[in-house]
Amino acid sequence: MCLGIPAKIISLDENGQGEVDYLGTRVRTNLSFIENARPGDWVILHAGFAISRLNEDEAQETLALLRELAESQDS
Repeated sequence: MCLGIPAKIISLDENGQGEVDYLGTRVRTNLSFIENARPGDWVILHAGFAISRLNEDEAQETLALLRELAESQDS
């Protein structure tokens, strides 16, 4: 099963690499698939690559659902 996680772009360089934050964790990411990416944008992160862009409302809704799913697994 594949899972894409919403992440917020923190920084990026001219080579299409950058740092994103997801759930409080900052990781190095390949942003080259995202046209005109910039800090503050929300993306879907999968296997070290940002694969699509989404708006903040979509990102927050998805993160809330993932937290709810994780909490239900703990019960």
